[in-house]
Amino acid sequence: MCGEWNTYVEEVVQKETVATTTGQWKPASTVPGGNIAKAAKSVPLNSILAEEEPRIITPDGELNRVLGGGMVPGSIILIGGEPGIGKSTLMLQIALSMRKMKVLYVSGEESEAQIKMRAERLADGQHPGCYILTETNTQNIFRQIDQVQPNLLVIDSIQTMHSTLVESGAGSVSQVRECTAEFLKFAKETSTPVMLIGHITKDGSIAGPKILEHMVDTVLQFEGDRHMSYRILRTTKNRFGNTSELGIYEMQGDGLRQVSNPSEILLSQRGESLSGMAIGATLEGNRPLLVEVQALVTPATYGTPQRSSTGFDAKRLQMLLAVLEKRAGLRLGQHDVFLNIAGGLRLDDPALDLAVCAAVVSSLNDVPIPGHVCLAAEVGLSGEIRAVTRLDQRLAEAEKLGFREMYVSQFNGKGLDLARSGMKTYAVGRLDEVLDGLFG
Repeated sequence: MCGEWNTYVEEVVQKETVATTTGQWKPASTVPGGNIAKAAKSVPLNSILAEEEPRIITPDGELNRVLGGGMVPGSIILIGGEPGIGKSTLMLQIALSMRKMKVLYVSGEESEAQIKMRAERLADGQHPGCYILTETNTQNIFRQIDQVQPNLLVIDSIQTMHSTLVESGAGSVSQVRECTAEFLKFAKETSTPVMLIGHITKDGSIAGPKILEHMVDTVLQFEGDRHMSYRILRTTKNRFGNTSELGIYEMQGDGLRQVSNPSEILLSQRGESLSGMAIGATLEGNRPLLVEVQALVTPATYGTPQRSSTGFDAKRLQMLLAVLEKRAGLRLGQHDVFLNIAGGLRLDDPALDLAVCAAVVSSLNDVPIPGHVCLAAEVGLSGEIRAVTRLDQRLAEAEKLGFREMYVSQFNGKGLDLARSGMKTYAVGRLDEVLDGLFG
């Protein structure tokens, strides 16, 4: 205002620049959002308003679970998995199910006809607001984004994308980093969620630079055996939710079906009581699961006994076998021990310790465990039975599936009513007490 002091405020602006093929620098006018912008200023922490992030609820309940309640606008999500595990099927199924949103599905690996054939096989194969683009150049992709104005962007896959701002080939470290940075900039400036499909290496980690996982907001792993029907969607990083959640799908001819009650599915193939099988109550995030622990103990053929574990930590199995030898007096030094978590799950909950020990002793003595018995407790090095968290949820899940007896730690009895209708709970303090109760 004229005639007054301190009416002018200085604002610093900066021009973003990018490298050209000649090594010079020019304004990033070709990069999405690469216009002149105000420089960021520091603000006091107390003056920042913290509001709950709104979420986009998808029709896929399992995806909502692993994302912490839905997709956050402006978030960028990376999903990786084995070739042929169903990553593209899952992403296309999600894109087709978002009926109230405009979705742009970008594929750098398949043709439009191939995507159409897959869409026709899915249960929700028709969505007029789902646009398909077969392109790998990011500059061309952003031109289509300007025309379509999608509410959700799916990239299949980030390793096939390339930017003209970088000279190296698609899939290289610099290309993956640059392309991810461009999609990240687009997501944050337009509040549009972006889902990236990523390749993995032979050791199971996501291909490309590790900075790729640092740049995104959420990292999901799609796991399972291609020869089995069940798939597991696991969260390894999530800036907006819990990282221990689990989603379970069943691969069918018309796409992936959500498994709302995995405990019933995992225990559906139980027949007559056989030795070496025990039921353990575990937790994955906030979801209680009852899983079948299978053990096979046989005399060692060679001088050094084998210790093999599938779905359970091999080092923890070694520790539990040492506890059984030292505290329970079992002679396992001349036996091979094989352990398996049924259903292809990979679990690390200490509450499965007691079920593992019971399954090993059952196989060693060739005495089956009654089918109505469930176990949930951690085993310490001195043979003590330790308490586990949220036992009430585990009890409720076991009772719902028809189990009548459950072995837990005596320390869980403090502050928790173990006398539930239809469930007989044994609160024990030592491993030998459990073995005496199960095998006499």
